[in-house]
Amino acid sequence: MDKQAQELLDIARAAGEAILQVYHQDFSVQHKDDDSPLTAADLASHKVIVQRLRDMDPDTPVLSEEAAATPYETRAGWQRYWLIDPLDGTREFVKRNGEFTVNIALIVDGRPVLGVVHVPLTGVSYVGMGARGAWKIEADGSSRRIHVRARRAQKIQVAGSRSHAGDSLLRFLDRIGDHDIVSMGSSLKLCLVAEGKADIYPRLGPTSEWDTAAAQAVVEAAGGMVTDTQMQPLRYNTKQSLLNPHFLVFGDRSENWGRFV
Repeated sequence: MDKQAQELLDIARAAGEAILQVYHQDFSVQHKDDDSPLTAADLASHKVIVQRLRDMDPDTPVLSEEAAATPYETRAGWQRYWLIDPLDGTREFVKRNGEFTVNIALIVDGRPVLGVVHVPLTGVSYVGMGARGAWKIEADGSSRRIHVRARRAQKIQVAGSRSHAGDSLLRFLDRIGDHDIVSMGSSLKLCLVAEGKADIYPRLGPTSEWDTAAAQAVVEAAGGMVTDTQMQPLRYNTKQSLLNPHFLVFGDRSENWGRFV
């Protein structure tokens, strides 16, 4: 792993430690304007990541879920920036099921070229480094290179959300035929595809760009794709809104997954 990726991993781990300090105490839950939950852990993680990134790379802007008010007129000039979700899966955090993550991505020309997804409760991390591959790093420091399934299983393994199942997903599942659901929270659903434990993750509901960027870097480095429902790669900072279109995450590029939407 190169120096920048290692530094990013260290930052994500430090943010994870800040999250766990809150997780192991009683904590209160606020709600943002979109009614999504917000805890002291989100804010503590945000503070750690932003400060450490500025120390490491002071000339590169940082866009975070917890400070997303940067106007598009400013963002539009960013050829390179850090995109972070300090705590993805706050609902999972509140439920205390452990399926929440720290997500840090480097975006260059609208593409996530480097990404770290860290799971604070288990200590597991995923790192995507473009042509240098994708890696899963265990809490004990051991690591292995991961790859998507290049060919779908006969019984399709579908990564799904514990918190966001809806009618669109149910229609998708009906159309693909024989399948199993691999249920998981947060950006870990993309990581399931990246490490070959699921064939497809259809997200047919609202998400924001910070929810996907780091894990997209992992999926693409593992040989997979993250596309909209027209099978066009997901891109970042191309418009006023920071919302993603509905998207598909998959390993088997020979299948037109969009036909099931």
